[in-house]
Amino acid sequence: MYVLHYAPDNASLIVRLVLEGAGLPYRTTLVDRAIRQQNSAAYRALNPTGLIPTLETPQGAISETGAILLWLADHHTIAPGPQAADRGAMLRWLFFTSNTAHADLRQLFYPEYYVPADAVRAHHQIIVNRMKVHFRLLDDAAAATPEVFATSGILAPYLCALMRWSVLYPRGQEPWFVLGDYPALKAIALKMEATPQAARLALAEGLGATPFTAPRLATPSVGSAT
Repeated sequence: MYVLHYAPDNASLIVRLVLEGAGLPYRTTLVDRAIRQQNSAAYRALNPTGLIPTLETPQGAISETGAILLWLADHHTIAPGPQAADRGAMLRWLFFTSNTAHADLRQLFYPEYYVPADAVRAHHQIIVNRMKVHFRLLDDAAAATPEVFATSGILAPYLCALMRWSVLYPRGQEPWFVLGDYPALKAIALKMEATPQAARLALAEGLGATPFTAPRLATPSVGSAT
């Protein structure tokens, strides 16, 4: 059985959607962000970066969302395997989503890690403009190769989480993400919301009835999203 170290409405949500969708046995261990448990010696021993999630497997602990997803995909045939014709497309968009889109979106959440205080406003606009380009590329790819972005795979959960967070965080921002501007991604969000795994996790993490198409801030019964 896998052990997923998670916090509500964090990147662990992506991994949890994949685990649930594939019917893989796992249990969760809360990383309490309210007390900065991600910086504890015990957690850092598993994941030296202190980021969430970490997945404990029989082969050891894995961190980095993209790495966890690819490991699960290859061990459980959740996404195109090494010999599949669409393996290259899956890898391209997985690494783009993880290394570019997710990394850029994180800059909106934590601008203090990237720029001085007097540059935050300009930095925000630069990153927003970049994210709009990223989502347009992903929307085009999802329209062209829908099988690569199936809700049973690893890309759809990742994109649904990024779309959710683009609406919610940082709090108080001028709204910039409009789901209707990306019809292929909107279709993915609607399909994902209709899955049993999304319903289970919406209940478990307090995400509400429409976590991807009309998100609201999480109200988990345990733990903290921030």
